[in-house]
Amino acid sequence: MGESERLDLLTVLVQDYEDKKYPIEPPSPIEAIKFRMEEKGLRQADLVPYFGTRSRVSEVLSGKRPLTIPMIRAISVGLGISAEVLIGVSEDAEEKNKDDIDWARFPAKEMIARGWIEKMKGKAKVTIEDQVKDFVSQVGFQFSDAAFKRSISGDAYSPATKYALYAWLIRVVQRSREQSSKVALYDERKLNESTLQEIAQLSWFEEGPRLAVEYLRDIGINVVIEPHLKGTMLDGAALKDTDGSPIVGLTLRHDRLDNFWFTLLHEVVHIWKHVGREETFLDDLDASSNTDRREAEANRIAKDSLIPRVAWKRSEASRNPSEAAIDELSKQLKINPAIIAGRIRRETGDYRLFSHLVGAGEVKKILLDK
Repeated sequence: MGESERLDLLTVLVQDYEDKKYPIEPPSPIEAIKFRMEEKGLRQADLVPYFGTRSRVSEVLSGKRPLTIPMIRAISVGLGISAEVLIGVSEDAEEKNKDDIDWARFPAKEMIARGWIEKMKGKAKVTIEDQVKDFVSQVGFQFSDAAFKRSISGDAYSPATKYALYAWLIRVVQRSREQSSKVALYDERKLNESTLQEIAQLSWFEEGPRLAVEYLRDIGINVVIEPHLKGTMLDGAALKDTDGSPIVGLTLRHDRLDNFWFTLLHEVVHIWKHVGREETFLDDLDASSNTDRREAEANRIAKDSLIPRVAWKRSEASRNPSEAAIDELSKQLKINPAIIAGRIRRETGDYRLFSHLVGAGEVKKILLDK
C-alpha cells in the first residue's frame, strides 16, 4: 500500500471515528429558517407568502405552531431549504413516532366524506396518510400533550374510538379558529354563577339555542357544533386552544332541547371550573357518573343553574309531575318547559314520560338549518 493509499485510509478512519463519537446534529427546522432569513436579510413579513398570514409566521418561528406539509413544500422551494431539514425528524424519532401514532387508525373514510381531507385519485403523490398528518399538524397539538392523554386514556376507549376522538377534537379546534372573528377576547371574570343563570333563561325564547351561542361568543367562549364520529357516543367537550381561547364543542347527538341546555351548561361549567391549558373534558352524558369529582361538580352546577335546588324541591313538578306543574314552574323560572320535563325523566328514569315536551328535533332546526 502506497503512502497516498495509507493517507486515504487514515482519512476515512478518522472521519468514521468523528462521525460516531462526535456526530453533528442537523439544525432544527426553525433554526434553519432563521439562518436563511439572516443570510438573505429577510423579515418575518417576507415569509407570509410561505405561511399564509403574519400570525402564522410568528407562531411557527416561536415554536407555538408546527410546520404543515404545504408550508414545508413552499419554504423548501422558496428559500432553498431541504425538505429533510424542515421535517426535522431523525430515523430514531420517526420510528418512535410510528410507535406512538398509528395513522391508519384515523377514520379516514369518514373524514373524507365530511370534507376534512381530500380523496386521493390515481397516482397522487400525496397519500391519505399525508393528508391525515397535515390535518393533525394544522392545530399545533401533539399526541404527547396532556390535553389528549388525560382525556383519551386507559381502557375506556378502543383504539379506533380514540383516534376518532382525536380527529373530532382537532376538527373542533380548526372550526373554532375559522370562526375566531366572531368571538370576543375571553375574560374569565365574566364567567360566574350569574352568567350561567342568564344563559339558562335564554331557553325561554324560541331562538334560545342561537341566543346562547351568541351570548357565549360575546364573552369569549366559542361554541362549535360538530356531529360526533361513528362509535364515539359523544355529547360535548370543553377545552382551550393553544392560545388559551376556550371552546365548547357540541355534537347534538341527541337533538332535544332538554339535552342541549344541560350539555351546554355542563361544558361551560368545565370551562369555568376545570379546564386549564392542559385539560380537555369529553362528555358522554348517557354514561357519565359522579365518581369523578369534576364531572359531579359540573352536573350539580348545571342542574342548579337551570332549576335552582330550592325551587325544584318546593315545586309540584318535583313532587307530583304533570304537564300543568311543568308549565307553572316554567313560567315561574322563565325557562323552557323541555328543561323541566327532561329533569323529571332523568330523575325518575322513565324516558317515556313527557316525550312530547322535550323539544325533539328542535335544536338542529335553530342552529344548523339557517
